[in-house]
Amino acid sequence: MQGYKQQSNQTYTKRVDHIAGSHRPPQAMPEPAVCTVCGDVYADRRWTKPDAERQSTKHPHVRPPHGVICLACKRQADGIPSGYVYLSGAFLTAHFDEITRLLHNEAARAAEDNPLARIMETKQEPDAQLTVTTTTEHLAQRLGRALEKAYDGEVRYDFSHENKLARVYWQRDA
Repeated sequence: MQGYKQQSNQTYTKRVDHIAGSHRPPQAMPEPAVCTVCGDVYADRRWTKPDAERQSTKHPHVRPPHGVICLACKRQADGIPSGYVYLSGAFLTAHFDEITRLLHNEAARAAEDNPLARIMETKQEPDAQLTVTTTTEHLAQRLGRALEKAYDGEVRYDFSHENKLARVYWQRDA
């Protein structure tokens, strides 16, 4: 005789931290919208930099934009990062200016595709370690790949199990 085990949705559904999505609105915001802090434009369900060439052709009539605060500016104001990049080693102290310039240039390139991907803070620790916080977990991963490609070293990627948080550790001693 075959037993019957009652299954619940709880056994199949991935558990997700509900606090992680609290910065997102429940519905898509009305278009067009402009961030009152940074000036980024929300149109066609996408955030872009304010550029005349990127203006949407789907909207033939001009509507006045709504003033909102974008998700990246909210994260910066609340101080809630989605990515951490930890840098350490003797190579960091010897090439500190080059490495910080690389990180900021890579973040600027990432902002061309996604203006919500930003470096929130770059903090130098007393034990010759540098901590970079980002508004998206993808930017933290991208910074780790850029460091590995440019300077080698050891890179380790850690991801949170339930919420969207990435930690990237980069180290090079020689």
